[in-house]
Amino acid sequence: MTTMQDPGQSTSGELTPRRTEPLLRLTWTDPVTGAHGYLVVHTLVSGLATGGTRMRAGCTIGEVEDLARGMAAKTAAFDLPVGGAKGGIDFDPKDPRAVGVLERFCSAMRPWLDDHWVTAEDLGVPQHLIDEVFARLGLQQSYHAAISRAADPERTLRRVRAGLATPVPGGLLGDVIGGYGVAQACFGAASAWGWVPGATTVAIQGIGTMGGGAAWYLHEAGLRVVAVADAAGTLYDPAGLDVPALLELRDEFGEIDRSRVPAGVERLPRGAVIGVEADILVPAAISYAITPDNTVDVRAKVVVEAANAATTPEAEAMLAARGIPVIPDFVANAGAAAWAWWLLLGHVGADPEDSFRRLRTEMRAKVALLLERWITAGVTPRSTAGELAAVARTDQEVVIP
Repeated sequence: MTTMQDPGQSTSGELTPRRTEPLLRLTWTDPVTGAHGYLVVHTLVSGLATGGTRMRAGCTIGEVEDLARGMAAKTAAFDLPVGGAKGGIDFDPKDPRAVGVLERFCSAMRPWLDDHWVTAEDLGVPQHLIDEVFARLGLQQSYHAAISRAADPERTLRRVRAGLATPVPGGLLGDVIGGYGVAQACFGAASAWGWVPGATTVAIQGIGTMGGGAAWYLHEAGLRVVAVADAAGTLYDPAGLDVPALLELRDEFGEIDRSRVPAGVERLPRGAVIGVEADILVPAAISYAITPDNTVDVRAKVVVEAANAATTPEAEAMLAARGIPVIPDFVANAGAAAWAWWLLLGHVGADPEDSFRRLRTEMRAKVALLLERWITAGVTPRSTAGELAAVARTDQEVVIP
């Protein structure tokens, strides 16, 4: 287990996402399987950092570092009083040993999980699973480091659990709020160009928690989701897919049972979703999904990043040169992180309409600003979002009721 620390980093004060060197990098080796796990803390604010834990075969510390940097930008852009971090485990989440690997990783991270790192679900690690692991470790819930600071930890824990488990159309509030935020980013993009819902088309790569939630809310609002992709391939119907029906066919890994897909739905290779003709492309699966190798295939008018680090910098520059803006992940997919902290801080509770209203208002306003500068001045959305994050202040002390 090794660490590297930047001695010039303060644990309080203004968050500066422009910093590229993280506060800490930590590498762990599982004594049972030999798998490697990583924790990168980009910044601490009032001694806290937030960011999910992912599990996938091939996960690297470089990937986790990029994601931690994005979390720092995300918390700053939404003016949250917390820094950015990320956890990652290089292991196949479908392997029957995966839960044991996750539990041993979390056990090894106890010094950070006890006091500094607030984690949650991510790729390959659903929220219910990480909460079960935390419960077995005696930590109750994955927001433990923040809840333990509350004036009344038991009351805060009840509020968090009630918010996560509130039933809403499409699932539980804690499961769908991130996808709802991505849908609002898409609505903001459509509004910027005056597109009407029934004539606006969307292609979504990834149909798990984030992509599935976004697809559900986009479909409910009348936008045509013409393509969705999972690990088995792309499902395509230019007239619009029956999104609720397809979501019912998913297994625990977010893959759709092809034996029950309607015959009229065209089946394409997995990577074909990138090149589907649609107004909005939503990469919602893996990091680095859009690269210089496939960016020429993109036919959408705007890309809305639902996955973390979905577009490489080189690919994003190539898209911008073609007049295709990218709404960056640290805005578009920030809904789950922002909502979790609003819930922790008592800004929202178990009434879902309060949560939906606040996220809808903030997300649409931010996307409107990003695209207004793109349309009128050619400033990329990432540049504008970076400016927002750079001036946002998160130096207030964390006060959790």
